[in-house]
Amino acid sequence: MPAAAAQAPVLVALRGVGKTFLNGTHALAGLDLEVRAGEFLALLGPSGCGKSTALRIIAGLTEPTQGAVEWPQAAAAGNESRIGFVFQEPTLMPWASVFDNVLLPLKLAGTPAGKTAAARAEAALGRVGLEEFGHVFPRELSGGMRMRVSIARALVTEPALLLMDEPFAALDEITRFKLNNDLLELWQALRTTIVFVTHSVFESVYLSSRIVVMAARPGRVSGELAIDAPYPRDQNFRTSAEYAAFCRRASQALAQAMAAGADA
Repeated sequence: MPAAAAQAPVLVALRGVGKTFLNGTHALAGLDLEVRAGEFLALLGPSGCGKSTALRIIAGLTEPTQGAVEWPQAAAAGNESRIGFVFQEPTLMPWASVFDNVLLPLKLAGTPAGKTAAARAEAALGRVGLEEFGHVFPRELSGGMRMRVSIARALVTEPALLLMDEPFAALDEITRFKLNNDLLELWQALRTTIVFVTHSVFESVYLSSRIVVMAARPGRVSGELAIDAPYPRDQNFRTSAEYAAFCRRASQALAQAMAAGADA
């Protein structure tokens, strides 16, 4: 982990977290994970290793079977309630306009309707470059634009923590690269904390300041890798020897994690 990130306070921590579903699936076992304020953390691992389950536990969408979720800063800053979540699919309301989709979290949070709520929704759309599309419906947008709306909806509450569950996995490579760059710009501008789930070595290296590698089910931390390359990152970094070296190290860590899962 970069020195600055290592000195940042812990925003949320999973301590010995396990999760067994009612059907008997043992998704997580003894997962220990600390997320520090301001970092861009990638959870990298094979499909089915419990990455999404860990994200949902952090978000409070499901409860752990064992262990605990700790919020050391929550009492002072209310961080536990300031979470944005971007799912694999945009999950937009097809009958509502883009603006109303983005406004929804504010309504659910009890924010009074009016100029303030509208201004926040418009600002969130502006951050993702869709300020001129508030009046249209999701069916009128491309896949990449719908994902931008989903990100705007997650940002409208100004979350301290943004959880992203493979949001770009279904997109074509050109769109995915563009959204990677846009996401990094947003992260640097807002300085929110991001936990990003992916099974792409290349995406995890390009985006993150730290990669946590998870072993196959039951999911647990197998290793981690600090990506010390400076920001901002661009096409020059993506084609550099430094990037290739980080990708090799991440690929090796992922291969070791998969071998460890096979032996479990």
